[in-house]
Amino acid sequence: MNLQPLLDALKLQEDAARALADDLRAQIDDLQTRLREAETRLEHLAITRTTVTGLTDRLPAGPPDLPEHPDYPRILDAFNQTTGPLRAKDVCEALGHELLPKNVEGTRAKLKRLVKLGILTEADTGNFARKQ
Repeated sequence: MNLQPLLDALKLQEDAARALADDLRAQIDDLQTRLREAETRLEHLAITRTTVTGLTDRLPAGPPDLPEHPDYPRILDAFNQTTGPLRAKDVCEALGHELLPKNVEGTRAKLKRLVKLGILTEADTGNFARKQ
């Protein structure tokens, strides 16, 4: 019996398996390198998050968002144009609203909302001023 063809077939299969193993090792090396890079990036991001979180108490607070109504920017503009406190009636006049009780009360509610947001202060009852 001639064993040479069988040995040649085994050699071909061994060479193919060896080539596959070498290719897989190269892929593993590449993946390990990419994994190390990703882990390093994660560490840097965690350090950055810790640093930023630690600094938040030192950053000045931004202005609060105004409620979505066209009168609010106009109300603040009225306060920017005056030096003293304003009453709800004064603000109504500045906005061009009629001095009807419903308009004055609506404006007073908006002024109180701005006080709650920390934008205005109510020095005396009914007297509103821009917070310093």
